[in-house]
Amino acid sequence: MERKDKVNYYLDIAEAVCARSTCLRRKFGAIVVKHDEIISTGYNGAPRGRANCSDLDYCYREKMQVPRGQRYELCRSVHAEANAIISASRADLMGSELYLACHDAKTNALDGAVEPCSMCKRLILNAGIEKVYVRDDADNYTVIDTAAWIETDDSLRTDLPEGY
Repeated sequence: MERKDKVNYYLDIAEAVCARSTCLRRKFGAIVVKHDEIISTGYNGAPRGRANCSDLDYCYREKMQVPRGQRYELCRSVHAEANAIISASRADLMGSELYLACHDAKTNALDGAVEPCSMCKRLILNAGIEKVYVRDDADNYTVIDTAAWIETDDSLRTDLPEGY
């Protein structure tokens, strides 16, 4: 019997977590792991006490025809990465890894062409998470060294236009 590697094991768990998502566009699941121990989990859904898009049966961003990856401030959901981060202490998050999986909400097909948005990247960096693993397909994944975001990620730029 061949044993599943650890990264895909954790990505399988992240996929299971995404089944709790309430988003009508894309279902995300995230887990934070440190020293082979699951610290926290998160999926995308409305803040506690607020109605979810799945309960309302509509997505405001879809109604407004907002393209994928834009205008997240219009979304009702707290992202999976953010929910996983706020469910753990910073001491537990320091030096940890985040595992992320996404499915299309309409087809339930795995969507591997994802990465954390700029808001979640900031949270991930501030939390001290060192690596992000993103499921590409059933057996493959992308590994992101979060330190690289500090120098190379344009979504995190700190220089402002002249006259700002």
